[in-house]
Order: sequence, then structure tokens, then C-alpha cells
Amino acid sequence: MKGRALVIAHTHKPRAGKLADHATEIFGDHGWEAVPEDQDDGGSFDVAIALGGDGTLLRAAEAVRGREIPLLGVNVGQMGFLTATEPEDVARAIARIAAGDYRVEARATVSAMVTNPDGQEATSWALNEVTVEKALPQHMLEVMVLLDGLPLSTFGCDGVVLATPTGSTGHAFSAGGPVVWPDVAALLVVPIAAHALFARPMVVSPTTVVSVEVQSYSRTSGVVSFDARRRLTVEAGGRAEVRQSAEPVQLVRFGDGPFVHRLVHKFSLPVAGWRTGGGGGADAG
Repeated sequence: MKGRALVIAHTHKPRAGKLADHATEIFGDHGWEAVPEDQDDGGSFDVAIALGGDGTLLRAAEAVRGREIPLLGVNVGQMGFLTATEPEDVARAIARIAAGDYRVEARATVSAMVTNPDGQEATSWALNEVTVEKALPQHMLEVMVLLDGLPLSTFGCDGVVLATPTGSTGHAFSAGGPVVWPDVAALLVVPIAAHALFARPMVVSPTTVVSVEVQSYSRTSGVVSFDARRRLTVEAGGRAEVRQSAEPVQLVRFGDGPFVHRLVHKFSLPVAGWRTGGGGGADAG
């Protein structure tokens, strides 16, 4: 065999399953072995292919992180911001992979340690974001945000999003955070519905350690979510400490132009603008 590919498909989308079968056949035509996710032996693979939406790609990232396996995302979802190609282009994408005609883009991840008042610790990681959100909808989560151990602000909120540049177009974007280009080295801190005079989204250095402490008087504990896939509980008096991880996720790219092209296409941004159709303009009327 010329290479090995790990095939990961959305488990509840028949179209993704059929496309996975099709991709397996195409890999075989190129002399590659295609291995389905449930037969992953933990061995070496030359590439992994995720067929689904961004959620499927995030699940696939769990399988490849730390194994130096580049990951190709095929959009069988709605937006597919992290994916690199569409279903109709799968054959061409696999042919390019077999020919080595692609590049690998290292995307930073973050890791977090959750420490509870009883001293228990737990860790996990995320490609998009770590969020600390209130466990009880009827109460605000009372938190203090610290940067490198120094207190920044204390406020009540629905939560705080701690995102990578890759995740800036996800949960952080929905919470009012900025879009950050994926090659920018940074960490985003975005409060969610904060009851505070100063609770602006911030972009900090990637070496910054961001801590979210749940205050002892908080009437609800916090839920720490990692890419909306893994969850930990942080009790009142506990903290979640987030920092950039040393283990990135490798994404397959085909030289698809500047990031701005992806931004315009995925968000359907009005490049022409509504004021260019004639009759508008600052000096009109």
C-alpha cells in the first residue's frame, strides 16, 4: 500500500456514510488503505479524512491530535468553517493527497486544568474554545478573570469563552468576540452576557495564562466545556486555568487563497454593499 487513511464520518448523516464509502473506494483506486474510525488501531496514518460538519472535524481532531496525522475536513454540514473541501470535490482532494499536492496548517490548541476546592484536578484540551458557563440557568455565574495570576475583573455573567484563533469564528464570535486570522498567535477572552461596566472581549498573548475563578459566593457552579464535546464541573471556589498547548492539530489545506476569501464565502458577506446600487452615497439628496 502507498499510504493509510483514517476515515471518520458523521454517525447520523446517511449522506456522510455514503460519502465515506465513496472515499474509501477512491483511496483504494490510488493504492491506499482506508481504515474506518471503529477499526483505528492507534497506529500510523498518512492522513485522516472527516466527513461531516465542524462537529465531526472536532471529533476527528480528538483522534489525530498528538499523532502527527494531518486532517482533511469535507463539509457535509451547514457552514463547515474548518473544512477544506466540499463533497463534490472529494475525488480531486484525495487525488491531490495521494500525489502529495497539499500543505499542512498547524492550528494551535489550548489546554485547561480545572481545580476544585477539595483539591481535585482534571485536565482536557480544545481546538476551538474552552467555555466556563453557569450550571443553573436561573442564576448568574460569579467569576474573577485573572491574567498570569493577576486579577483583571470580577463580574456576574452567563459565562466566559476562552478561544483560539481557530475558534474565533465559533462560540466566541457568537458572543461578540473578534474574528482573528488563524495564523495569528493569540488567545481570546470573551465574556458572555456579563453584568459589568468593563467586560470587553480581549485578545491576549498566546503565552498568557488565563484563569476563571468561580467566586465562593456564586449561587451556581460552572460547567467547563471543551469544544462542546467534553465537560468538567468547577464548583464555587474553584478555577479553570487555560493556556496554549504544545500539541497543535494539523489541518490539510490546498492553497485555497487568503483567509478573507473563506470569511466572505462562509458568512456570505455583502462585498458589493447595499449602498452601491445607485442612488445612495454620502452626498445623495
